[in-house]
Amino acid sequence: MRLINTNSLQLKEFFGDIPPYAILSHTWAADVDEVTFQEFRKRKKVTRAKSGYKKIQRAAEQATKDGYEWLWVDTCCIDKRSSAELSEAINSMFKYYARSEICYALLSDVTIGEDLASPNSGFRTSRWFLRGWTLQELIAPWEVIFFCSSWLQLGKRSEMADLIQDVTGIDQDALIGHPLEEFSVAKRMSWASPRSTKRIEDQAYCLFGLFNVSMPPLYGDGPKAFIRLQEEIIKWTDDHSLLAWTESCQQAREWEILAPSPVQFLAGNGDDPHEAHCRSLLVNNRAILELSKIKGTAHTFRRLSIRYGPLSEEFESRRIYLW
Repeated sequence: MRLINTNSLQLKEFFGDIPPYAILSHTWAADVDEVTFQEFRKRKKVTRAKSGYKKIQRAAEQATKDGYEWLWVDTCCIDKRSSAELSEAINSMFKYYARSEICYALLSDVTIGEDLASPNSGFRTSRWFLRGWTLQELIAPWEVIFFCSSWLQLGKRSEMADLIQDVTGIDQDALIGHPLEEFSVAKRMSWASPRSTKRIEDQAYCLFGLFNVSMPPLYGDGPKAFIRLQEEIIKWTDDHSLLAWTESCQQAREWEILAPSPVQFLAGNGDDPHEAHCRSLLVNNRAILELSKIKGTAHTFRRLSIRYGPLSEEFESRRIYLW
């Protein structure tokens, strides 16, 4: 793991014993404005003039002020020319944030001096809350401190959990450190549903840590990446709520078993008025699978219903037709 010395801004690679470090979460500007690993090592005048370099400087200054000697920033601490290193970083990203002492979340489109909770505040509408990669960066760290564009503090995650839940739909318990295993797979997928990524494959790759899975990232895989992610999740869990997605866009077709994208986890389906008979197949603390016999205009179908949610609450449902 490479870290930036917050005093000298020199990179150092660590193996084994990793010193305490701060970590930066941010939304990328245009690629030409961010600083790559190679550029940061050479630090030419043109590099130091980039907005991305100034962002690293300000993060280092804040870390020094808070007593941290080391800092991790994704733009310059990963050699993205190495496919092996990039793959390792993508699979380790959640751990990088979880093991940090503090996370600085820079909301570059937010200014100071407004009521953060007001309906149309810059905080509520910040693109930081709409990016795929920042989901794990919000949940994984021990603590997150939010900063506006001028690096003035907006607040801490621990103190703003109710507001952040309202903005993102992420359960407050997840924001204050409850284990992710307490939340169904479908629930965790729903947190990602309103978020977007620049590359379609990253819709899957940014979620590795939320489901504790590892797999090779293959850019060029397109929508197959999200299917591969779900197949990997199925290998390691008996949580069948993964099948509880809805046909909410043209990508999705009712007869498919796995969802084409996280968007399909926004909501559940209603009841079918033609249901005639229902038999429970499986019950656990996350989901109930039921096989129903229903009649259509010309055929009799069997429908597999997946109802999911905490047993103490009303279940949401998803239907798959078998014939």
